[in-house]
Amino acid sequence: MSESTTKPKLPVTVSKPNPYTFDLGLLLANDPNPASIPSAPSALEHHLTSIARDGAQSLINQLLTACPITSTKDGVLLSLPAPHTPLPREKRVPEAKPETKWQAFAKRRGIKPKTREQRRNLQYNTEKGEFERKWGYKGANKAGQSDAIIEVPFNSRKELERKEGTSIRGDKRREIREKIKRNERLQRRNQKRASDGKK
Repeated sequence: MSESTTKPKLPVTVSKPNPYTFDLGLLLANDPNPASIPSAPSALEHHLTSIARDGAQSLINQLLTACPITSTKDGVLLSLPAPHTPLPREKRVPEAKPETKWQAFAKRRGIKPKTREQRRNLQYNTEKGEFERKWGYKGANKAGQSDAIIEVPFNSRKELERKEGTSIRGDKRREIREKIKRNERLQRRNQKRASDGKK
């Protein structure tokens, strides 16, 4: 490029009739000066670019003079102060959800939520010497379902009251299905109670 086509460097200092106000924690520069819009549409973009450039330059000047600068092995770091301008929320504050029956019961009894380790679907089987699932595919709760021989207790009340056409082999599976249905029924009831409480 020739010297005639190079643009002149703009001044580093920005002088305005009314000084800027800053919130360095949010990298925010407020310009209280009224913006004079030029009458020619072709000059509007240049004018807005000039205002934006002055704001960015004054913000950079303020950061370099007011914030502590430290040199580390990762590079030069500039520490920002805590922001002090309150910003409006994009969405309203969420309403508190009504307490479910289980939450009320747990609060009365002092029951705490399970830890991450307790929620894991794994347990150690000392006989096999390895970890196994507690439930689900090949879960420990299904142990004995596929055994060739199942021991029936003598004079078992359950056997005496057994429905015709059912066998002990399907008991475990039927119990699991009944528990699932009962949990789903209670879940629907709790959801209905919670939705009625919102109205």
